[in-house]
Amino acid sequence: MLISRPAVIAQVQAALAIHPIAALLGPRQCGKTTVARMIADQQPATYFDLENPVDARRLSAPLTVLENLSGLVMVDEAQRRPELFPLLRVLADRPHNPARFLLLGSASPQLVHGASESLAGRIGFVDLAGFDLTEVDATQRDRLWLRGGFPRAFLADDDAASLAWREAFTRTFLERDIPQLGITIPAETLRRFWTMVAHYHGQLWNAAEFARSLGASEVTARRYLDILAGAYVVRVLPPWFENIGKRQVKAPKVYIRDSGILHGLLQLGTLTDVQSHPKLGASWEGFVIEQIIRLLDMRDAYFWATHGGAELDLLVRVRGKPYGFEIKYADAPGASRSMYVALHDLGLEHLWVVYPGKHQYALDRQITALPVEALSRLAADLGSQQRHVLDLST
Repeated sequence: MLISRPAVIAQVQAALAIHPIAALLGPRQCGKTTVARMIADQQPATYFDLENPVDARRLSAPLTVLENLSGLVMVDEAQRRPELFPLLRVLADRPHNPARFLLLGSASPQLVHGASESLAGRIGFVDLAGFDLTEVDATQRDRLWLRGGFPRAFLADDDAASLAWREAFTRTFLERDIPQLGITIPAETLRRFWTMVAHYHGQLWNAAEFARSLGASEVTARRYLDILAGAYVVRVLPPWFENIGKRQVKAPKVYIRDSGILHGLLQLGTLTDVQSHPKLGASWEGFVIEQIIRLLDMRDAYFWATHGGAELDLLVRVRGKPYGFEIKYADAPGASRSMYVALHDLGLEHLWVVYPGKHQYALDRQITALPVEALSRLAADLGSQQRHVLDLST
């Protein structure tokens, strides 16, 4: 079964219209190659997969090969050959450059030495994860939450097969993919750390506590976190600060980015397992946060909390204006004192309480309960409105 991903394709095409090079970045097996082939079907293209020995040999003399190509040139798993990046800079700077380059990678530029520096000003980045709520049928929401968005996990014949795929993915990621980045951490050590993050999913990062559990230094614990974040499997959500005269939380929160991987690490194979687990609320929170960030195409997203107990699960800024999201796994969530504090202290234009129900309703003039399926409509409204009149309670 092939699921169309028009929004991602449009983002890549927009990046290539502006830059001579675009990078489609995301975790392994999230569908980057499929998206690239969909793009290639629309125009002349040449494809290299650096995990394919034949293609790797074809690029043994990269300048000779690449300088004679025109149209779209795609290089899959580009992080395996960082020495290509300075060469691509030279090719991109040619007068009347006949080619555009699309790099597919499963590691951030921070993990691939020299990538961002070599191509600065010449490359546009597009992030890709698994399927989101706009790409699957609305009736498949719980399946997407349980299994996650990795195509093979989501499309598996049943929940057991999906869980087996995710467990195999985790093992391959740790034993093969991480070492290929030049990172020499024992797979079992990194798996322990990743599982610890799963148990802290949605909580504040505490380097000292992780270090004690690992029997390592805080610097080592932070390095492990940076590695998993750079490989797109963990999200480090930074705190937002306002000069409001209150003590505010300064530590980031940590999340497993894909809800299916989270459930796999916690050994939750069915929706019933998830709904009876202490991490139910945190799992739903992380799932919805990823949907919001993707649908709004936000690189900068934050949470906010004070030591007095006020907090906001997600804060984004659209055209300089702040908007807030609270995420509740509840049948009919209501407004709370914490929400009013966030509205006042942060000067929010609006605050949405995202929940798994079916009905949208107003909790206040600036607070709306919003079904998770309505996020795509909200994202469209936020993207198109020039003014702050976004009260969806009407």
